[in-house]
Formats: sequence, structure tokens, C-alpha cells
Amino acid sequence: MTRRTLLSTLSTLAAAPLAASAAPAAGRFKVSLAEWSIHKAIGQGKLTNLDFPRIAKETGCEGLEFVNTLWASPTAGYITRLKRRMSDTGTKPVLIMVDDEGQMGHSDRAVRMKAVKNHHKWVDIAAEVGCHSIRTNMHSDKTPKTPAENEAVLGYCAESFAALCQYAAGAKINVIIENHWGLSSDPDAVVALMKKVNLPNFGTLPDFGNFPPEVNKYEAVAKLAAYAKGMSFKCYFEGPNGAEEKYEVPKMLKVMEDSKYSGYVGIEYEGSKLDEIAGIKTGRKALADYGI
Repeated sequence: MTRRTLLSTLSTLAAAPLAASAAPAAGRFKVSLAEWSIHKAIGQGKLTNLDFPRIAKETGCEGLEFVNTLWASPTAGYITRLKRRMSDTGTKPVLIMVDDEGQMGHSDRAVRMKAVKNHHKWVDIAAEVGCHSIRTNMHSDKTPKTPAENEAVLGYCAESFAALCQYAAGAKINVIIENHWGLSSDPDAVVALMKKVNLPNFGTLPDFGNFPPEVNKYEAVAKLAAYAKGMSFKCYFEGPNGAEEKYEVPKMLKVMEDSKYSGYVGIEYEGSKLDEIAGIKTGRKALADYGI
């Protein structure tokens, strides 16, 4: 390189603006809304599950993450009306969060296998609506306190979830575990369960917020992300000037970006300082600021 060429190159570099942090690859992530974000309005009778697609559309979210306990009775006619609402708004079904259907990690085999059967109807409904997954819980009647007790509960869960996954495979539905308190908020325990079941339609739904204080949230999400079939952007915005204080949002989104996961990122607003719609919109802006 001649001296003249070198000086010209340095001059060009000095004049160029500094590049901003690269946004995630276009199309890698899409935004969904967790229905729990509007559970207060539904509980107060201001909205219903049939309004959920409209709310998602109005707040800039494409995907729908339903919550089974917020539905009316899911008759065939009701599901038809719900599908029509999705079609009218251009929203897409993603998953159904399933609660209150029994403990999949119960120590009594008959009880936990009854819980498996209780989940069958939600597998069928998820398939009918067009979702790719149901979100489940690994709750137990036991609170393990030792490694041996952990292993026992994981054994109960492994049997239950293997059976549920086998049923769900026929409907082409995934069964996914959220870190939803109890043993599930231990990322190593969830990873151990993934390995025990070892089925292609079994995975995780890492929730950015559902960890006890002693757990490093970023490291935990990174571990769960290796098996992720969804991501839950739990947010509160209760810090100074409405900032998120539970964790650093850009840092957590970078953890997600550095994983192999691609798909929907679900906004789940649970704060109390903003009303539900304002909280959802704040979450949507946070994702947009990151390039999602």
C-alpha cells in the first residue's frame, strides 16, 4: 500500500459515522402478546378472550399466546368465532398457556397420569386453533430440598411429559415448559428434564423474569434457550422513570439473540404502575428499540 493510499483510507474511516449495534437478522424474531398481560381487564369484565386478537393487533403484536383460564367454554362454535377474530385482525395463534389441569410432577402416579389426560383437550384445541405448542407446568405435590428429592420429582415429570408428548405428536403440537416457579425456576433442573424426556416436540419457554433472586437470570435464560420453542419477555417497568429494573432488557435480548432460537418473542406485562395497554405498548417499544 502506498503512503497516498494509506492516508486516503484513514481519511475515509475518520469521516465515516460509527456503526450502530447490528439489529437481529430480519425475520428471525416476531412479536407476540401473552394474554396474561390483559388478565385484569378480562377479570373485570372489560374484555374477553374474543377481544384478545384485536388488542394484540392494536398494540403492534402479530402472535397470540393464549391462557386457557381466560377462555369461555371452548365449544366448537366458540373456537370458530375466535378463529374468525384472528382472521379479521391478521393475527397468528402461537401457543396456549395451560394452567389448573393437575400436577404433572405429582408423586402419585394415578394423579399425575390424570393430569396428562386433562391436558389432552388443550392439545386438541391448540391444533384446532392453529397453535404450535401448549405451555405446561412441572408442578408437584412435593417441594424437593435435596438432590435426591429433585431427582425423584424429575422422574415423576419425565414419565408424565413423555406420555403427553407422545399424544401431542399425533396433533403436531409441542409441549413446552416455562420456568414457572418451584423446581421449574431452577434452570439446571429443567435442562435435566429435557434430557430425560429427549423428544423432539418437548422444549422450553424461557421467561425472562421468573427466577428467584439468587439465580443469575441471564445465565439461566441462556441454558433454557438451548431447548426453546418460545420466549417470554416478562416485563414490569416499575423502576425510575418507568425503566425495567428486574433485569437489563438489552442485555437479556442479547442473550436471546446469541442463542439458536428464532421465532416469537412474547410480551408479558405484569407491572402495576402502568395500565395493561400502556405496559404492553412500552414492552413493544423496548423490542422495537432493539430492532425486533
